[in-house]
Amino acid sequence: MLKIAWAAGYAHPLPPGHRFPMEKYNLIPEQLLLEGTIEKTNLYEPGLASDHIIERIHSHEYFKKLKENALSSSEIRKIGFPFSNKLLLREIQIVEGTRQCALFALENGVSLNIAGGTHHAYRDRGEGFCILNDIAIAAQYLVDNKLARKILIIDLDVHQGNGTASIFLHRPDIFTLSIHGANNYPAKKEKSTWDIPLPDKTPDNIYLQTVKESLGRVIEDFSPDFIFYQSGVDILTTDKLGKLSVSLQGCKERDKIVFQAAKKNKIPIAGAMGGGYSEKISIVVEAHANTFRVAQEIFF
Repeated sequence: MLKIAWAAGYAHPLPPGHRFPMEKYNLIPEQLLLEGTIEKTNLYEPGLASDHIIERIHSHEYFKKLKENALSSSEIRKIGFPFSNKLLLREIQIVEGTRQCALFALENGVSLNIAGGTHHAYRDRGEGFCILNDIAIAAQYLVDNKLARKILIIDLDVHQGNGTASIFLHRPDIFTLSIHGANNYPAKKEKSTWDIPLPDKTPDNIYLQTVKESLGRVIEDFSPDFIFYQSGVDILTTDKLGKLSVSLQGCKERDKIVFQAAKKNKIPIAGAMGGGYSEKISIVVEAHANTFRVAQEIFF
């Protein structure tokens, strides 16, 4: 059974007019349930991740500042969210959702979080709508508990996973693959294990060929025994913050390439949603929903 992390707290509201489309976290499960792709039994509500697990990735000093609401105005500006204790609890719950997804993926082959993919969070600071790096925390948990030896993080958000790259720099057991827009945020890129920056207006055929060939090469050379997949849909040509030209169908084909590779090579895979900022929320929801549809189709 496809297990999906979701909780009402994922859609913690932001001030009116804020550009981050929080409503998608409710609309995605509603759509999947309405069309019959999933049932309520597919959904589980994660609890809160423990401080110990979080501090295996984030510094004690940074996490303490978060808990005490002691971030400076400059630190809050870099995050891009008005910070609050409720927002922190939301992030801690998302982290736990991704950690539990990893455990369900070990059992069932795949599991997905209707949130997460907060790849701009560094060890000691947040950036770009990201406060805690859920995939990095979950990956470290698997390594610490000897549940995986070699982990591949596939980051296909249009923005480079700079926080994740920085956290796992020089880690031979964790391979970070980031295929992103060359001219997108962040202006200063970090060094992933393998970065593939794409020019503006990259179309479906080039994008999909790049994903397929690079993923095949990494799996063959690195031989991971677990995959985390950051499946941002801000690669769409309609995205306000992206500069690529991938169609809705192309985005779905990308998901097929990733899930088929994991299935074929018998590698458990846990996914997190990442970004999506098209003007029409219906496009964002449809693109994200495709990720769940494809996972259900391929694995079950």
